[in-house]
Amino acid sequence: MTTLPLSLAIGDYDHVRDLVSGAVPAEGIALAITRLPVEELFYRFVTFREWAVSEMGFGPYLSMLSRGDTSMIAIPVFPSRVFRHSSIYVRADGRIREPGELAGKSIGVPEWAMTAAIYARAVLQHEHGVPLASVRWVQGGVNEPGRIDNMISRLPPGVSYTPAPDRSLGDLLVAGELDAIISARPPRAFLAGDGSVRRLFQDDAEVEAWKASQVFPIMHTVVIRRDVYERNPWIAMNLYKAFDQAKDRSLARLREITVSGYPLPWLAHAVNRAESLLGRDWWPYGIGPNRATLDALLEYSFEQGVCHRRVGIDELFAPETRSTSRV
Repeated sequence: MTTLPLSLAIGDYDHVRDLVSGAVPAEGIALAITRLPVEELFYRFVTFREWAVSEMGFGPYLSMLSRGDTSMIAIPVFPSRVFRHSSIYVRADGRIREPGELAGKSIGVPEWAMTAAIYARAVLQHEHGVPLASVRWVQGGVNEPGRIDNMISRLPPGVSYTPAPDRSLGDLLVAGELDAIISARPPRAFLAGDGSVRRLFQDDAEVEAWKASQVFPIMHTVVIRRDVYERNPWIAMNLYKAFDQAKDRSLARLREITVSGYPLPWLAHAVNRAESLLGRDWWPYGIGPNRATLDALLEYSFEQGVCHRRVGIDELFAPETRSTSRV
């Protein structure tokens, strides 16, 4: 049987491990895998389209689609999902003690359309009454100066967003020139553990947010270059099924506690808690079980100016993946 060779760029996740190793094949496809840190992966795919299939930040994908860029099409596979209350950092000895106190203050973000920033801004705006226009937003690299925001956002009226090209956001925070940072990657001072920087939210803020909204934030999706997809539309569903099977095998490994498959104490407790809150498949792919999250992300992206127009769910994914056969 002839197989179609395809290149795939993907992050280093246990839930894609069996696809990468070949233990789970994508029917009719021979994958050439590249695994990279997501910042490099996203930059190279958006700038050069180096791979046929790639992991992609959901926020930038939505931004490009809303501006008429249809050069890629997604499948409803979501490799990275993170509750983003934990992505807001403040000085440990600073003046910010409660989230609402960030109104009228300055916050750094690496890029406006970064998916983590979309969700974190929504947390501040909708859960804690911090209007977007009340904040002085500063753009730059978290740990290195010089990061450029290449996405074209249509900022809401009254929003101030200025670059800081010569200093990192982390340095500005430590120096007291920023009141907070929103970032998927922690600032260096936080990782150093010297106590100078802390997370704004503590305890169970993210669990309570889930209970109230049923939104489990999706950070990344998987996209296919449009030219590759249009020549071979069948690959969308075959890739989706392979990703889904690899993910199911990963969840099964987490439930296996006979030996220490992961170097994490109290793993069984974490698994039981996830299952009790989110269900047996707490990391679902597909549109149906993720509709509330997708609707929320589309609404946040439009109100924050990441999307230039309202984008519908049916625009996001290959038609072949919007439903599946049932026996």
